[in-house]
Amino acid sequence: MKKVVDYINANNSRYIEELKNFLLIKSISTDENHKKDMLKGAEFVSKKLNDAGMNKVHIIKTNGHPLIYAEWLNAPGKPTVLIYGHYDVQPVDPVDLWDTPPFEPTIRNGKIYARGATDDKGQIYMHVKSVEAHLNTNGKLPVNVKFIIEGEEEIGSNNLEEYVKINTKFLKCDAVLISDTALYAPGVPTITLGLRGIAYMEVEVTGPNRDLHSGTFGGAVANPINVLAEMISKMMDKNGRISIPGFYDDVIKVTKKERERFKALKFSEKKYAKEINVRELKGEKGFSTLERMWVRPTLDCNGIIGGFTEAGAKTVLPSKVTAKISMRLVPNQDPKKIAKLFTNYVKQIAPKSVRVIVRDLHGGYPIVTPMNNKATIAASKAMARAFGKKTVYMREGGSIPIVTIFTKQLNAIPVLMGLGLNTENLHSPNEHFDLNHFHLGILSSAYFFEEFAK
Repeated sequence: MKKVVDYINANNSRYIEELKNFLLIKSISTDENHKKDMLKGAEFVSKKLNDAGMNKVHIIKTNGHPLIYAEWLNAPGKPTVLIYGHYDVQPVDPVDLWDTPPFEPTIRNGKIYARGATDDKGQIYMHVKSVEAHLNTNGKLPVNVKFIIEGEEEIGSNNLEEYVKINTKFLKCDAVLISDTALYAPGVPTITLGLRGIAYMEVEVTGPNRDLHSGTFGGAVANPINVLAEMISKMMDKNGRISIPGFYDDVIKVTKKERERFKALKFSEKKYAKEINVRELKGEKGFSTLERMWVRPTLDCNGIIGGFTEAGAKTVLPSKVTAKISMRLVPNQDPKKIAKLFTNYVKQIAPKSVRVIVRDLHGGYPIVTPMNNKATIAASKAMARAFGKKTVYMREGGSIPIVTIFTKQLNAIPVLMGLGLNTENLHSPNEHFDLNHFHLGILSSAYFFEEFAK
């Protein structure tokens, strides 16, 4: 490995310049105006995989944005690793909150600022460079490697999901290596063992057939905003427990051992509250903050649309109001079942003075990976070698629905080896990526291939 490590260290400056070029591409998947940029992003990834020495590199057309596939399968008898990532990024609004333009990569204090820096261009590029290091020094990889990189993660991964279902034999592997999660803290090597699932709903409440004058009609007609607010308040009790009947039926209790692991992380609630500028934290009674974020389900209203929201005053009772509500789910919960329970409960608590429509927008399953599988053990050892300290384990409060698709369809272990930080403004203005973690990620990836081969 010495030659590989020396190569990575010697080429660090070049890697950063190449990453800058990747970050220049405005690959916003949700915006139809950026279709050409999406293709440009796919072509960039394809070229870099070719340059790294991968075989059968090609761009796969879909009904949406392209996929990129590549392989190197010249290690007979050794395991196969499928590396997943995405080249699409979130929109950049509000632009005026960026300190520097979102698609003009800028380095400040050892961090690179640009949209996509940590989510996920910087993280997927680590693996491209670790493969290059092995092939350029040894002429081979310790394991067989496949890449599948998509351009629709930020809009649901629908075309990749379909591709995986159709091409299970083609994508067959022993482990799926994913870097789209976070380190527990700066400089702390971390393996994420679990992700929460999601049930995302929309509730539409309609009252009168038009907006009404709040003076003339106020007090005589139900106000849909008031009604919806009251309904939302009934979804959770004063202890932070979700009120939907049957909601907790399938929730698996966190084990004593895992609770002890969480305590060992020495999480500071005071520091956490200060970072997000709140005076105190709030959540389900009887659980720590880490447990609330990682192993307990939640329900949150993500937005309410309706009524008059412009500057100034307009006294109306709105005809219609809509709320977006998401529920984060934990193992054993089924998003389809939760969506039905939610729908039934909303209709049950809706007064006769309004009409209610509930829509199931999308869902994703939760997942937990056992610690003692070979791929996770190899990743833990690899990160410890790169960082020079013991790897810690955590769960993640967010959802990556494609992970469960890989697990179910390919029967492969997911290895969530993220190198970002949750404080790096992913999905927000001034997104950035610590360049030291970028470098350590390339080393971790390179070590992983060797460790897994053993």
